[in-house]
Amino acid sequence: MSNSIYNRLVNKEAKLAVVGLGYVGLPIALEFAKKISVVGFDINEERVEMMRNHEDPSKELEASDFENSDISFTANVDDMKDVNFFVVAVPTPIDDANLPNLGPLLGASKTVGKVLKKGDYVVFESTVYPGCTEEDCIPVLEEASGLSFPEDFKVGYSPERINPGDKEHTLQNVIKVVSGCDEDSLDNIAKTYELVVGAGVHRAASIKVAEAAKIIENTQRDVNIALINELSIIFNKLGINTFDVLEAAGTKWNFLKFSPGLVGGHCIGVDPYYLTHKAQQAGYHSKVITSGRYVNDSMGFYIGKQTVKKILATGKHIQDAKVLVMGATFKEDVSDIRNSKVINIISELKSFQVQVDLVDPHASSLEMLSEYGIGLVDSPANDYDAIIVAVNHKEYKEMTEDQFRAMMKDDKGIFVDVKGIFRNKIKTLEYWSL
Repeated sequence: MSNSIYNRLVNKEAKLAVVGLGYVGLPIALEFAKKISVVGFDINEERVEMMRNHEDPSKELEASDFENSDISFTANVDDMKDVNFFVVAVPTPIDDANLPNLGPLLGASKTVGKVLKKGDYVVFESTVYPGCTEEDCIPVLEEASGLSFPEDFKVGYSPERINPGDKEHTLQNVIKVVSGCDEDSLDNIAKTYELVVGAGVHRAASIKVAEAAKIIENTQRDVNIALINELSIIFNKLGINTFDVLEAAGTKWNFLKFSPGLVGGHCIGVDPYYLTHKAQQAGYHSKVITSGRYVNDSMGFYIGKQTVKKILATGKHIQDAKVLVMGATFKEDVSDIRNSKVINIISELKSFQVQVDLVDPHASSLEMLSEYGIGLVDSPANDYDAIIVAVNHKEYKEMTEDQFRAMMKDDKGIFVDVKGIFRNKIKTLEYWSL
């Protein structure tokens, strides 16, 4: 490996580019830039300008994280002409029919193809179904570059494991799965990632194995949460608090600790659909995974309906009701609103003509308006019939029952605590949680 791509990167004779600088790409680019020369590429000029000013558009990193980095940010493809190692970290969303939308991934592959040269490496990090890298991405790279795989360039796959808002499980201290198209490429890719991943790497048997490993991590979580969500619907009918049950069952050593809740975001709520899509192509209709998806995707509507029932039970007219929804992002303490299931709660309430106010200290009102057609109110009113704490941001966890009571119209106020964080703390308001 005397003049391997790895050695050339370490000696700064070759550059590495990260294509796609979202919550996955930017931390990786900055980590690499502490060791080697990096080009950070994103198609969004506005975001690139923010990063040049040491600002993270995803609001996950501090300005100090940009310091001591050998990195240049660009939205110009030509700035990657002297790059020899490409890392592709673009989103892999689903469309309205819950089918994989490979648009961003194939677009990024085409971009890389335009500047791909003999001897270059391309490693994909986006979550995909097994076979996507070889069947969908490589043909695009070949077509755009005029080169042949694997003679002219090497390809690998190393799935991202970054958890937004999590300061504990960071890139450096979570084992990274890596794969390559042959032994030599696997060795180079593994050594390159070992530069930035202190926890080390796991060399997967093949690209398809690495793709499959990533997709089942989130599918497993999804199915487990779906079971607990379904149990919560059953326990609600039986008049039992789910969190009390989980606390009791959780005293057994091998009980898996999952909680009910909304499953949104761009990982757990999306990845299983990539797997079921591929399974269907292979002639198998997935039952457990699709059932889990159905349960989790319907929880927002379920919460909305339960809130309406509780308001009706107080003798009020539902079309005169006003509800405050607290939290709009897909999880606590992040600014990301993509695939947030809170919107399903709001849609259900609005279908009953309920007036809804939405607040969130982390979300952008403009983003909410353009994505979902509902903006945020600056500050809550004091005439709500129900309050739904949908996302347990730290700002909400510190609030008291008196503060919630002050926002209610009268003593018949309903308090809906989706994640059960106020259990045993709400004494006078009518309390309900999953």
